[in-house]
Amino acid sequence: MRVLLVEDDWMIGEVVKDALKEASWGVDWVRDGQQALSAVMIHSYEAVLLDLGLPKVDGMNVLSVIRANNNCIPILIITARDAVADRIRGLDSGADDYVLKPFEMSEVLARLRAIVRRRAGVAAPVLTNGIISLDPATHEAHSPGITLRLSGREFALLHALMIRPGAILSRVELEDRIYGCNEEVESNAVEFLIHSLRRKLGSDTIKNVRGVGWMVSKDG
Repeated sequence: MRVLLVEDDWMIGEVVKDALKEASWGVDWVRDGQQALSAVMIHSYEAVLLDLGLPKVDGMNVLSVIRANNNCIPILIITARDAVADRIRGLDSGADDYVLKPFEMSEVLARLRAIVRRRAGVAAPVLTNGIISLDPATHEAHSPGITLRLSGREFALLHALMIRPGAILSRVELEDRIYGCNEEVESNAVEFLIHSLRRKLGSDTIKNVRGVGWMVSKDG
């Protein structure tokens, strides 16, 4: 999973970035609204964490431009602007949720998981295709007779597949979800992680579509 963090405060940004990485999100961190708009145009993200008081382009304008371009990416506003009018404006302008600073990272992560689920059309907190289940809150995976806690990158890869069962993701798409843009992509990382997941959860857990990519079955 890959998220864009838009935050100009260095201290807050470091804390949020570290917490996201600890929760197995790939993180791209930019510090002004102009960089945010460029990043959204170039890269694919599961969500955006958006501060409002940004240099160059204000966060509310960033939000408006993203939605004006029919980009449906989940957006969670994180800001110190606590006026009810600001919250109403943010939500009515297309934000999926709104969190006030100072915040607990556990709440931010829970809200982030929720908006990603909603945008994918998934209401239940645990992802399942009838055979495999994945709990984003605990990073635990379940298959018949097996329950185990996944490593960060194992979880990120399986989550990318489980959020859209039946959809085929290419190597590049999977790499985008487990690495930030400034992280070096390890050779054969996707194959290694898939091999590890199959070994732990069953050989049919992840299916290969030769020459295209990988998927988990929609109905198990």
